[in-house]
Amino acid sequence: MMMINSTLVSYFTFGAYVDTGMFKYLWFMIIMCFYVVILCTNVLLIVVICMNRSLHEPMYLFLCSLFVNELFGSSGLFPFLLVQILSDIHTVSAPLCFLQIFCLYTYANVQFYNLAVMSYDRYLAICYPLQYNTRMAFNKVTMLIAVTWLIPLLNIVVMISLSASLQLCGNIIDRLFCDNYSVVKLGCSDTTVNNIYGLMYTFIVLFGLAIIIFYSYMRILRVCFSGSKQTRQKAISTCTPHLASLLNFSFGCFFEIIQGRFDMNGAPIMLRIFLSLYFLTCQPLFNPLMYGLNLTKIRIICKSLVFGKM
Repeated sequence: MMMINSTLVSYFTFGAYVDTGMFKYLWFMIIMCFYVVILCTNVLLIVVICMNRSLHEPMYLFLCSLFVNELFGSSGLFPFLLVQILSDIHTVSAPLCFLQIFCLYTYANVQFYNLAVMSYDRYLAICYPLQYNTRMAFNKVTMLIAVTWLIPLLNIVVMISLSASLQLCGNIIDRLFCDNYSVVKLGCSDTTVNNIYGLMYTFIVLFGLAIIIFYSYMRILRVCFSGSKQTRQKAISTCTPHLASLLNFSFGCFFEIIQGRFDMNGAPIMLRIFLSLYFLTCQPLFNPLMYGLNLTKIRIICKSLVFGKM
């Protein structure tokens, strides 16, 4: 294949879409409903947390950051997906493709940072309850939220800069949306720098966050087993939604890695679509429902808003 410089590639073509005939309108309505529910639930919880001073606590502020990120990630996928479903030609311009990569990868990274910070917050609240307000002061909360967003943004900018500078041998992406690994696989030039950067980021940053999460919950479990019944109840009530969110996100990451790294052509098309979209659709829908139903303060305020009872 003739080598094509990435700056000359004006568009990418998606190879994972299939002709569903008139059923595309049904799929459009299903995806639209998903998106509307995600928007409504996340916006509702953001408004609830921001407008109620009783929720201006570290745990709820970290949750607010989590919900904002889910709106950001969903907006990077769903409008694009809706357009592609109705389109007969499944293409996207190169700048928009890299913009989508930026949105989706930033969402995934900020989500992991958020979950790590929330693990640390629960660790302090349960293991050091008397010192919690001092150790998790407002300035520290602000700093942690800023770090949660700024470090992933910088890393993704570097990653996309490396990918955009590659020389490409084609423009067909065998996915439903743009992802960095698929673009890198199209490269004809040496991708050693991309691979080294990806490995370094994974093992230094993401592995470090995994250690923070693991350590936090090991300490929490230790306190639960040796503490009072009240301590155990507090840990269960506040940690259950976070653990469920963490496991759901981990499964989504696992599915995404399988989809990207292994040849899935032999798998049923519906399974491939499910694996592609689970990572980006279930988490923004799962988290608001999980936290909204399990955290008493949020549940009570949401009920009063929805049913108009103050």
